Amino acid sequence: MNSAAQHDDSVALSDGARLAYTLHAPSRRGARLVLVHSLALDRTVWDGVVERLRDEAEILAYDCRGHGQSDRRAAHFTAELFARDLAELLDHVGWPSAAVAGCSMGGCVTLAFGGLYPQRAGALGLIDTTAWYGADAPAQFRARADAARAKGMQGLIDFQVTRWFSDDFRASHPEVVQRTAATYVNNDFDCYAASCALLGDADARAYLPALRMPVAVVVGEEDYATPVEMARYIHASIPHSSLAVLPKARHLTPIERPDAIADTLRTLLK
Repeated sequence: MNSAAQHDDSVALSDGARLAYTLHAPSRRGARLVLVHSLALDRTVWDGVVERLRDEAEILAYDCRGHGQSDRRAAHFTAELFARDLAELLDHVGWPSAAVAGCSMGGCVTLAFGGLYPQRAGALGLIDTTAWYGADAPAQFRARADAARAKGMQGLIDFQVTRWFSDDFRASHPEVVQRTAATYVNNDFDCYAASCALLGDADARAYLPALRMPVAVVVGEEDYATPVEMARYIHASIPHSSLAVLPKARHLTPIERPDAIADTLRTLLK
């Protein structure tokens, strides 16, 4: 029998946007962990990790604005805005601080949160992510949004799933691939475009030297979206951080390698 209780709810933020979230509370209070998902997906990215940790920690998973069951009102999205959203969500649930782990876009949000609210970030998990996509990123990510509008989200899905998951995982877990693809296809175009712009403009490099909390960096060996070199840059810029490269994994390691990600976060929480 699972001893953790699950509570689904939403919160209105200071600018009127509403975030949907799930709070997993074990029978015994322990460490607190927030999970932030990747671009164009939702909190279900973390289901496998939550299943492995739910009896060991209080876990807060949520849908970023413009995603999932949260408000889909496009605006000027930035990693710093999403970090403020997280701070307000923590206020709502009564958590002064927590460990925060983010995947891909969620990692950019996690870095911004750690930089802006260091007293509230007990530890950071930076998974399949980067501090900066490069000088060409603003144009490249806006072109990606234009392609989605021209072709439809469905027109991009074959490319996406090969970036997300290794060949072996796609062959052995077709139902997971299909479920993840369905979430992607269901995106709002304007919110997707705003989120692509967020990633293109994100630059957390200035935050890295000031981070003093424990930091774990994880990346898939075959991650083409945020390659190993980007993870190594973060690791080198935060001297007390750890780095793990997961063999034969690609971009969505919380789904493809939930055991490894859960182990990393378990160590981080300690």
